[in-house]
Amino acid sequence: MSRTRIPVVAGWFTEDAAEEEFRLLGTRCSGCRTVHFPREDGHCRNPGCPGGELDEAPLSKRGTVWSCTDGRYRPPPPYVSDPDAPWVPCTLVAVELAAERMVVLGQGVPGAVVGDFPVGSVVEVVPGVLDEGPATDTVHTTWHWRPVAGAGVVA
Repeated sequence: MSRTRIPVVAGWFTEDAAEEEFRLLGTRCSGCRTVHFPREDGHCRNPGCPGGELDEAPLSKRGTVWSCTDGRYRPPPPYVSDPDAPWVPCTLVAVELAAERMVVLGQGVPGAVVGDFPVGSVVEVVPGVLDEGPATDTVHTTWHWRPVAGAGVVA
């Protein structure tokens, strides 16, 4: 039986892409070149912008850890999780994307702990699963940050 894959938020990342092609999706203003994530489809959020068209912009695949912590509690709705299943702590990672001049928050890959994400270390975005509903054959997809082996810490 095929499982239905549903992105947690449609349009925020490439869907059904191979891992090496997976990207977060933002928008770039043609007027001021500001990149927005989450994406902005109405108007540029830069208050000094003269105005421009907003075009989809794949974000950098790699970035550096700006900060991280562990999530030891179940977030409230609309976070998707089975309230009857025991909560498994996850690592939350804030990643600086230098080219876009922004920090993006996301979960670390399953099984990773805070010690796997030293500040300044290089990580990459990969497709992830937030929740699987066995009764409904539904998989809620998202993104995860994964340490890049051998990349070390950026000074």
